[in-house]
Amino acid sequence: MIHPRIGSTLQALRIAICLTAALFTANQALAALKPGSKAPDFKTQASLGGEVSTFDLDAVLKKGPVVLYFYPAAFTKGCTIEAHLFADAVDRYKALGATVIGVSGDNIETLNKFSVSECRSKFSVAADTDKKIMTSYDAVLDAKHATRTSYVIAPDHTIVYEYTSMNPDEHVSNTLQALTQWKATQTK
Repeated sequence: MIHPRIGSTLQALRIAICLTAALFTANQALAALKPGSKAPDFKTQASLGGEVSTFDLDAVLKKGPVVLYFYPAAFTKGCTIEAHLFADAVDRYKALGATVIGVSGDNIETLNKFSVSECRSKFSVAADTDKKIMTSYDAVLDAKHATRTSYVIAPDHTIVYEYTSMNPDEHVSNTLQALTQWKATQTK
């Protein structure tokens, strides 16, 4: 039999270990690549207006900057709001020479529908069912989902901006501002 004092100490130790593990996991989930880092290259299936093609980051960066955003799951409330906001802003991104791509763990069949209805056929959404892209960008929330993280990537693969927040409201305005500031430094 364990002495009551030792039992309560062991229980407190178990709780401390669990809390430490939870904090470590939460911090890992919210980790992201920082500005100045090189953006990992990737190729994956993507849907634009319900049409599947291969999205090749390196090839697209040769045309200009990329706004890469990760989102947890198609057709959820926050992700639908965010997709609408990005769709509404696509012309402003294009005016800055940028391409927008969304990435989630959804399969391509789901993204075919999401790209038409929620993305309004304005930008591509890519499937990352094996989470390799999410992992390379430190954007994994849990076993199935990405964090809500947005990056602005310069044509030389340098990350010039990163923003992580589960609230979808500021991702578009923040990435547009970062892209505008980056673009201003390129014309000098």
